[in-house]
Amino acid sequence: QMQLVESGGGLVQAGDSLRLSCTASGRTFRDYAMAWFRQAPGKEFEFVAAISWAGLTSGNVDFVKGRFTISRDNDKRTVILQMNDLKPDDTAVYICARAKSGLYIGSSLDEYADWGQGTQVAVSS
Repeated sequence: QMQLVESGGGLVQAGDSLRLSCTASGRTFRDYAMAWFRQAPGKEFEFVAAISWAGLTSGNVDFVKGRFTISRDNDKRTVILQMNDLKPDDTAVYICARAKSGLYIGSSLDEYADWGQGTQVAVSS
């Protein structure tokens, strides 16, 4: 099992940026793909972005659109979500997840084994 702790959320205005971090402990971090999901009030879980063990990335085409970037630092056991030009619709709890493999960078919840508690992001208009 891998323990995941997110940080970096907060209350910002539309157009601002935030940098979310997810720090891992437990299993060997560099062996696994990692992802960010989000859940807004009253809405379903939503895939945001993922990164493979080697750094290949994917993102939700519906809203990432060059605004969000996922990266990882294997030495620091950290995965980062850089979010720019935030919009009120980005308001959600952002949750870090560990994939079951090093290669999977998709959106299926079943392919992720460990989850963090989440960090709240609120964007005002």
